[in-house]
Amino acid sequence: MENRATASAMVLLLLLAWCCNVHVEAQVPIPAKIDGFVYRGPAVWGHSVVVEAFFDPLCPDSRDSWPPLKQAQRHYSDRLSVVVHPFALPYHSNAFIACRALHIANKLNASSTYPLLELFFKFQEKYYNQPTYNLSRASIIKDMARLAVAAIGKNSLSTFLSGFNDTTTDSATRISFKYGCSRGVTGTPFFFVNGMPLSHSGSQLDYKEWRSIIDPLLEKHI
Repeated sequence: MENRATASAMVLLLLLAWCCNVHVEAQVPIPAKIDGFVYRGPAVWGHSVVVEAFFDPLCPDSRDSWPPLKQAQRHYSDRLSVVVHPFALPYHSNAFIACRALHIANKLNASSTYPLLELFFKFQEKYYNQPTYNLSRASIIKDMARLAVAAIGKNSLSTFLSGFNDTTTDSATRISFKYGCSRGVTGTPFFFVNGMPLSHSGSQLDYKEWRSIIDPLLEKHI
């Protein structure tokens, strides 16, 4: 039954990706600023190599992909820009809530976005489908809010919870998903380097693989 549900979700995701790439009369909402959370480093559209990563906060492959990418950013410093786009997989029941939590954190305090993402990665198993099967959406939101307090600040609980009543955070999370679909993203992790999709997408890359991709690009800058 679970395999059938996963297969159905994948079909839905592929259909959504196809629809986003087909010309239709309805315009996909254009965000006020480009989607994604910029990690520490230089301005994105400068002389650096740009890596865009589409992550689901509740995806184990996204979780395992983050440390080597972060290590690569530390190594290259201002020669590498990293942007993470939240992308809620439809077969992870609580992924949309987690992605929305990231948008709320980013709105309240941009410096808390990545600490919260890493907290989701650390504790993501408690938000998997099976452990939360009998929990209400409200209780899951409250639990995630308590987690977010560790990243944003101890007095932020009520403000963070109110973010789930803010239609702009709901819209931002939907746009993040539609943005991924418009670029052909069908799973996580999914990577683009300087705007081009990597054939490795869908599985984690280790540090040596990132070096093998980025080093030749930087040599062309010299």
